[in-house]
Amino acid sequence: MILKNLISVGAFTALMFAASAFAQKEEIKKIKPVSPSENKGFAVLELFTSEGCSSCPPADELMEQIEKEYGNQQVFILSYHVDYWNRLGWKDRFSSAENSQRQQWYSRLLQSQTYTPQLVVNGKKELVGSDRNSIENALQHVLADPKNTPVNLSAKESQKTITASYKTTETDSQSKLLISLIEKKSSTQVGGGENEGHRLQHWQIVHQQEQISLKDHSEGTVYFKLPDNFSSENWEIIGFIQNLKTGKISGASKSLIQ
Repeated sequence: MILKNLISVGAFTALMFAASAFAQKEEIKKIKPVSPSENKGFAVLELFTSEGCSSCPPADELMEQIEKEYGNQQVFILSYHVDYWNRLGWKDRFSSAENSQRQQWYSRLLQSQTYTPQLVVNGKKELVGSDRNSIENALQHVLADPKNTPVNLSAKESQKTITASYKTTETDSQSKLLISLIEKKSSTQVGGGENEGHRLQHWQIVHQQEQISLKDHSEGTVYFKLPDNFSSENWEIIGFIQNLKTGKISGASKSLIQ
């Protein structure tokens, strides 16, 4: 019943936001962040998107630009492909029910609608994922806040798994460390739905995510299944600490995979 409600709400509100999000499809101007010396904070950008949504490609493109323009700052992008668009003509191969459920959790927490493309910044603010000006303003705000709980990450590839090691000083019982396996870039030739006939480019795709309680374990390891056709230069690990009661993200980092 919950998933059915998510699908219906997501599809309905996605249509409501289509006109607004499509307005952002005009050429994306270059973002001009302030210098790294002025920015001491961090930003976790969680984009909820779908290959079945015609309003989503501009948001995906904007994530690519932010990744390039803020590459030397503490900006962490995670793209979650939701599955409630899959019944409308095209099944997104990156989508999952877990991604949709995470978006629905944010919808309840932030008292927002569920739609695509939707962006959540540091677990506290939601925006249309293709609204460049609003996202840039949000970035400047959070990057100016120097608070960032340290998270140390490292990752190694073996024959069948990726082992990610973590260490943090956070011990809040209401917080968890979320560690995600991220594919940096991929593309799909879409054969149905609203984007039929288009080759879509995607960035920072969440493939697997583990949640770790920090109450008793501020140091340890998690394991991810090695993806098919894995190439270490196109994958990374992102970890962030989140209070599951408030949604606030208090620290984040990432690691290459050795």
